[in-house]
Amino acid sequence: MPIIESNYRPPFIFRQADIATIYSAKVRKVEGVEQKRERLDLEDGDFVDLDWSLSEQKSDTCILLLHGLEGAADRAYIRGTAKLFNQNGIDACAMNFRSCSGEMNRSFGCYHSGKTDDVLEVLNHITQDKAYKNVIIKGVSLGGNVALKLAGDNVGIPSALKAVIAVSTPCDLAGASDKIIGPRNFVYGKNFHVHLRKKIKAKQELFPERISDKMIKSIKNLRDFDELYTSRAHGYKDADDYYEQCSSLNVLENIKVPTLILNAKNDSFLSEKSYPYEIAKNHKYVYLETPKYGGHVAFWQPGNVYYNEERALEFALEHL
Repeated sequence: MPIIESNYRPPFIFRQADIATIYSAKVRKVEGVEQKRERLDLEDGDFVDLDWSLSEQKSDTCILLLHGLEGAADRAYIRGTAKLFNQNGIDACAMNFRSCSGEMNRSFGCYHSGKTDDVLEVLNHITQDKAYKNVIIKGVSLGGNVALKLAGDNVGIPSALKAVIAVSTPCDLAGASDKIIGPRNFVYGKNFHVHLRKKIKAKQELFPERISDKMIKSIKNLRDFDELYTSRAHGYKDADDYYEQCSSLNVLENIKVPTLILNAKNDSFLSEKSYPYEIAKNHKYVYLETPKYGGHVAFWQPGNVYYNEERALEFALEHL
């Protein structure tokens, strides 16, 4: 598909990536969304919590929303999408990845950028148990990579999946890790580090024999976390192996469902490889839109409906 020429032009103040990113993450609020929680028990004995919000009329269409690293279903970027889709007659299921719903999950592992099996179980729950005929997936940041990896692996995907939207997505995990731990993103990297240390300490309480105080102290950044915990807890040799096997960039060519990747050019988390122009240019199903502005999950627009949410709805409606 041809590369999409973006018409996103925010006001001057939101053209600055850090202002847009921090405002959207810390200041933005989305009211008027009633989310009801459902716990889904998984085949391996663990669980995920799903936060549902429904349109006013009965719908046969659902959007499955996947959050980013150490996010949750109550974040503004999730609630904003849910609200807009609900207003347009589409139900929303916001998935909290394992350990992200306010209660630690049961197993030693939790979630990561390539963990698609939990999403597939949720998809089957939506299409079989809930009987939705049409499903859209929208993933943001880490959740975007999970969504693209699921579509690219193309194993067991229900025919009800009609479209995938990936926003601010690190298709190249190694490159994104290097960006996040670099000096340009020191503040963001430090914030992730604080959250991940809390996560690993909570894991230690459940599995003291597998996580030592020495290990926790040695985690200084995101890459250390992936080297010492993420990779080992989920069957990868090390961080490099995890990044290589789980980067959606490696499977984009295999996607066979209409897919939109929306990555801002001024997103400081993304490496050059996360803008797959050559793949999208010659692909039947993958559309790539790279606005000049947008920061990381920060496509501000007047009226508190963000550009990425508006584009997700447009793309979904085009392919239902």
